[in-house]
Amino acid sequence: MASKIDTLPKAFIWRRIQSLAGLWLVIFLIEHMVTNSQAALLLGESGAGFVRMVNLLHELPYLMVIEIGLLGIPILIHMVWGIYYLRTSKPNSMKTDGSKPYFKYSRNKAYTWQRITSWILVVLLILHIVKFRFLEYPDAVNEGSLHPKYLVTITMDPGLYTVTQRLNVELIGPKTQEEMKTGQNQSRQALDRAAEDIRGQASTRFSQQESIILQTAQNYEEEENLTKAITKRRIDQKEVIAVAPSFGTASLLAVRNTFKSWVWVGIYTVFVLSACFHAFNGLWTSMLTWGWVIKSTAQTGARKVAIAIMIVISFLGLASIWGTYFLNLKH
Repeated sequence: MASKIDTLPKAFIWRRIQSLAGLWLVIFLIEHMVTNSQAALLLGESGAGFVRMVNLLHELPYLMVIEIGLLGIPILIHMVWGIYYLRTSKPNSMKTDGSKPYFKYSRNKAYTWQRITSWILVVLLILHIVKFRFLEYPDAVNEGSLHPKYLVTITMDPGLYTVTQRLNVELIGPKTQEEMKTGQNQSRQALDRAAEDIRGQASTRFSQQESIILQTAQNYEEEENLTKAITKRRIDQKEVIAVAPSFGTASLLAVRNTFKSWVWVGIYTVFVLSACFHAFNGLWTSMLTWGWVIKSTAQTGARKVAIAIMIVISFLGLASIWGTYFLNLKH
């Protein structure tokens, strides 16, 4: 005898999986907006909270597995099935010539906007991932210490001096970079030859002098890793290379650099508002779908709660966009 699960349509099962993936992404959106809001330099204690949270997440073991399993797969499932439902959905809250039904109810309009924001999110989410996960992802350079340095290229502005001072960040301009490219260290070459001679001797006796030579050579080699990473980056006269002490600090500077542009401010404002509406309108409909709220009074109350959370999370998201640079020009 077939079980009840075996008799359920596959489309029904996938619809529920897509709904669960959406609920998980709502939780991630809340965490993401709370973290990002702390990038607002004045509101977020000079970005200290953002740096702490980003460093905490970046230092998780098996980070790539976590990103793929807990973010990549749920986003892919929700997106693929969402696009499928988008192609078969028929919004009915827009005026027509009379050949199609037209309803002016708020829930019909919400249904339509849920579909509109879906397309917006498909495009902007891909753009966001490409921009911050690949194009502007900070480069880690191991200097031999437990904590590597992180490099990110940013455009220069007057407020950057005080910001980087508070964040303990070194700025490398085009002139300094060129000097690092052309600088020749004859003593370094001699030191390398001495270190190779010592290694080749394979002595079993301790020598203070040999120890100093080998340790100094190793320190030079580790410093050279940073120099090579800096000199191979291409920058113009308006750009600098920020050498940050942590991944979170470098990410904060990359975010601040992005929101110097009104174009990116506009794009991310649309992105945040679309994501928040889509997430919390979807949260409310999921409550109905899973039977968590059945009575009309409970549904009304749940909708008000969802709207309230949506407003708060939207504010936090917009704070990171508008407060990271434009409200802190000299900070």
